[in-house]
Amino acid sequence: MATLREKVDLQAAVDRLDELGKLRSLSALNEKVVLLRLLDRLDEAFTIANEAVRQARFSGDREMALGARIRRAQVQQYQAKYPAALQELSLCVEEAQNHEWGSLESIATLSRGKVHFEMGEFELALVDFKAAVFLMERQGASIDQLESALVAVAVTESFLAA
Repeated sequence: MATLREKVDLQAAVDRLDELGKLRSLSALNEKVVLLRLLDRLDEAFTIANEAVRQARFSGDREMALGARIRRAQVQQYQAKYPAALQELSLCVEEAQNHEWGSLESIATLSRGKVHFEMGEFELALVDFKAAVFLMERQGASIDQLESALVAVAVTESFLAA
């Protein structure tokens, strides 16, 4: 299966997860979701992602809740729950657009593109990847921040050309 998933230093991720321990702050929960996802501990990641979404909603900060929802959808992608991930990410893109949260819109769009890519829907993936690049550039992203989206565009174009 073709993938654009991140490469990770597994030991560093485990070490950081140990450092976070039993911390329950929203930022700690969000970081745990990412680390657990990257470590392929997906059931744990999904459980904590749901907790992070609940906590963010209780805080009343809609922007933070949207970020937590994006992270939860990324876990669903890794679980190969593609329809659920696509639905959630599409809702996140729409909400980010409505509130003009460009950074979250670019992250949700890039993530949705990765789901399309893993599903073999390369044309749809390319549309999302190019949109994410545009959004990131509009937000003034550095080249380092743009790199993942630019690589996704190049890889997807090579799949379409094959």
